[in-house]
Amino acid sequence: MTIFLISLLAGVLTVLSPCVLPLLPVIVGGSLTGGSSFRRALVVTTSLGISVFIFTILLKVSTLFITISPEFWNWVSGGLIVIVGLVTLFPTLWDRISFLAKASQSSNKLMSAGFMKQSFWGDVLVGAALGPVFSTCSPTYFIVLASVLPVSLALGLADIIAYIVGLCFSLLVISFVGQRVMDTLGVVADPKGWFKRILGILFILVGIAIITGLDKKIEAPLYKIFDETTIEQGLLLHSDPSQNSPTETITPSDTATTTTTASTKTETTSTTVTAPLPSATLAEKMAKYHLAPELAGIDSYLNTDGKPITLAQYRGKNVVLVDFWTYSCINCQRTLPYLTSWYAKYKDKGLVIVGVHTPEFSFEHVAANVSDALKKFGITYPVVLDNNYKTWNGFANQYWPREYLIDIDGFVVHDHIGEGEYDVTEKAIQAALMERAERMNASTTAITTAVVPNIPSSNAQIVGSPETYFGYARNEYLGNGTAGKGGTQTFTLPVTPSINKLYLGGSWNMQSEYASAEDGDTVVYNYNAGDVYFVASGDTAVTVDVLRDGVPVGTFAGSDVDPKTSTVTIHEERLYRLIHGSLGTHTLELKIHGSGLKAYTFTFG
Repeated sequence: MTIFLISLLAGVLTVLSPCVLPLLPVIVGGSLTGGSSFRRALVVTTSLGISVFIFTILLKVSTLFITISPEFWNWVSGGLIVIVGLVTLFPTLWDRISFLAKASQSSNKLMSAGFMKQSFWGDVLVGAALGPVFSTCSPTYFIVLASVLPVSLALGLADIIAYIVGLCFSLLVISFVGQRVMDTLGVVADPKGWFKRILGILFILVGIAIITGLDKKIEAPLYKIFDETTIEQGLLLHSDPSQNSPTETITPSDTATTTTTASTKTETTSTTVTAPLPSATLAEKMAKYHLAPELAGIDSYLNTDGKPITLAQYRGKNVVLVDFWTYSCINCQRTLPYLTSWYAKYKDKGLVIVGVHTPEFSFEHVAANVSDALKKFGITYPVVLDNNYKTWNGFANQYWPREYLIDIDGFVVHDHIGEGEYDVTEKAIQAALMERAERMNASTTAITTAVVPNIPSSNAQIVGSPETYFGYARNEYLGNGTAGKGGTQTFTLPVTPSINKLYLGGSWNMQSEYASAEDGDTVVYNYNAGDVYFVASGDTAVTVDVLRDGVPVGTFAGSDVDPKTSTVTIHEERLYRLIHGSLGTHTLELKIHGSGLKAYTFTFG
């Protein structure tokens, strides 16, 4: 009953979702075209609800539809909306289409006339076209689809229907209010006037946005203002009795706990869920854990032979470790050897690792760049691109890296933030695999073996310098010039630079994510750490001199720096290791030779 009520509320909240807000003009406009009518609004919203229901059933009963690319549904939905817009903008277009003009059956004539006038069938088409789009906007929808529906068809269908009822009711209210406002203003009095033509243009623009994925780019800034997934996830977790049961919790450091943005990288550790319970009943698990959300809004699937994957497909078969990461994050990179080791050791025992690559910078959205990173790091397990943070938000995640261990029944039984405690995570994996083996009468040989030792990978816990961004959107540590200002600025280096302040020399073009340098530009940074990492790229190969405490870096060169020349060549869009040395306060200086370098961030270890 709890999921049923949350599903109903989730349907109402979906209309406020950033992924739906750009589409509301189509819903309201569809019910207004040709004049205001409560019947038109009812037909549009009802057909949308039926479309969501049919789309859900197709996803569950047919593997054919599961393997269809999400881009296909974008073309279907967007294409239909474009057609509606064209016919709304040019009412005689329908009659000019040759194969329709030759239609002699009276039924075809009625159908075309009805569509042209945006009557019943036009209203149905407007609503039905958006079913697949609306079906991807709620984490509750995915939990019901992936977790409840396979367990109980009746309960799953009831919850899906509750979600649809909530969605349609809220859309109907919005459409009705919109009609009343437009009717009062008298803008729809002439069904062939300027208002109808504006709606036609709006339909075409929205349809093109859906096809090209531009709607996803429009959604991204809206998530900063309002994200209904956080509300739904909070309700789901609050309804989970496991939140009131004793758990082992290791509190992260103040730096991690006070950072709440979706760009938090952390080297701290936090185990928030106790180890799996071998042979626990489903009721006992439901009382202790919560079901894992489904993968949502995935842009690309890597290491899967191009086939889409879901967490639901592993339920009842495998133990799944979900790893949130991004390839230019040094904290994530230091975790990868442990992940690849576990995959090699346990994949034949039922372990599946799914890397969820949620990017921080725009170049990390590019599938080719991520694919290259997989080869570099030796990653062979499946990786999905979560470019629009849909899965990130579904899990209510806030950190890179973060691992969620999901048992054979689909419950999150272990949750770890940041680096470290690899031995704890591996023991949790072993316990979950032991349960799977018992359930499937499989061999337990080699599951309970020695675990990877928890060796500190860096000076992470005592580093005294923060991650420092170059782009004006987040360059609060800029020591000269004007922080938060875009465009070209000329910088003069100070005589005595302060610690943990970024100082630029020369002429730099300040962009949102990065600062672009010219030949002869310089960087100075006083840091308190042992290692220095630099996320950067170059339009062409750019040579950079690296100095530490006023002299060439030499023996303290990081792996990307030539120790003989103390230079690094920057071209690829990635993280570069500049300095590997003793912990302490030092001065980093970069001298740039060539134009086109893009500097994103410094991180330290």
